[in-house]
Amino acid sequence: MVIETNSDKDTFEFGRELGEKAEPGAIFCLDGDLGTGKTVIAKGIAAGLGVTEPVSSPTFTVIKEYYEGRLPFYHFDVYRIEDPLEMDEIGYEDYFFGNGVTVIEWSDLISELIPKNAVRIRLSKDTEKGFDYRRIDISSQK
Repeated sequence: MVIETNSDKDTFEFGRELGEKAEPGAIFCLDGDLGTGKTVIAKGIAAGLGVTEPVSSPTFTVIKEYYEGRLPFYHFDVYRIEDPLEMDEIGYEDYFFGNGVTVIEWSDLISELIPKNAVRIRLSKDTEKGFDYRRIDISSQK
């Protein structure tokens, strides 16, 4: 499935819809170049779950946890992970196989750890279609 958005607001709203429909154990993998909107979608998912506190990418902490929504929200940014084995130190399995909703930015870096039920979302820009244009490719391995 392909979604096209033309503003941060549209990209955020796409994420919000995902969050509103998310069920316990949902995993969303967000991949794409810098500045394509991964964190915008993550913020939308959080809003759809009812998270009202500010959501930012946990680039230096790898994970941030939010518990105020209808389901726990686990936001990973694995950009700085050099070896997927580092994820063991974080206890990633508790998050990936728990009852919350997990979002993983830069999931391609740990692809061998991603469960088959994850929804993969790849974002890309096309400046010929506008500065804020985003193509969002959605797939699942189910």
